[in-house]
Amino acid sequence: MPEINLSLNVAKLVDEMRKAGGFPSDDALKTLAVQIGNAFGARKDEVAILRLAPDGMALRFLYPTKLQKVGEIPMTTAHSLATKTIRDKRAEIVNNFSVYKHPTVFESVDLSAEEKANPIQKIMSVPMVTEGKVAGVIQISRKGVPGDQIGPDFTPKDVTELAAVGSIVGKYSTEIPFEPPAAHKHGAGAHPPKA
Repeated sequence: MPEINLSLNVAKLVDEMRKAGGFPSDDALKTLAVQIGNAFGARKDEVAILRLAPDGMALRFLYPTKLQKVGEIPMTTAHSLATKTIRDKRAEIVNNFSVYKHPTVFESVDLSAEEKANPIQKIMSVPMVTEGKVAGVIQISRKGVPGDQIGPDFTPKDVTELAAVGSIVGKYSTEIPFEPPAAHKHGAGAHPPKA
């Protein structure tokens, strides 16, 4: 039953963002990340939503919003779990991510004053599939210093629940502009893209 409740809650939030129009506000994306993260015992800084570029050559963060400005992940990147998730079109759970060879550039970014950069210890990565096509990737991680208590391992049930959410978020991500508007600010609603 939690899977249905989460999917309904996410669908409601996505519908509100859709009605607001344009590119979603930072606050709207944060609310979405909190909703998704809470379902898995994760903080908002442990939720990542990445969209596939229209040309299919790179991934860009939709959330965390601070990472929208950091750059893209080329689909040719070796050892990237996000690109592997898209190429293989299947979910993956890595409950020992610290030993998994992966790029760490995004892990080193402090997302806010309260959310200092910590390495990812556990992660699940799920393709956002909509209308039979992969639109991006949604990931939930558990971050912390090795040896810290960071929460339970992710399970196949968690992946199923996240995949349901991913299809909702993935469809929405294909409906909004790929580039956030230059004047993208922290408002309650979305700001329409420039024509």
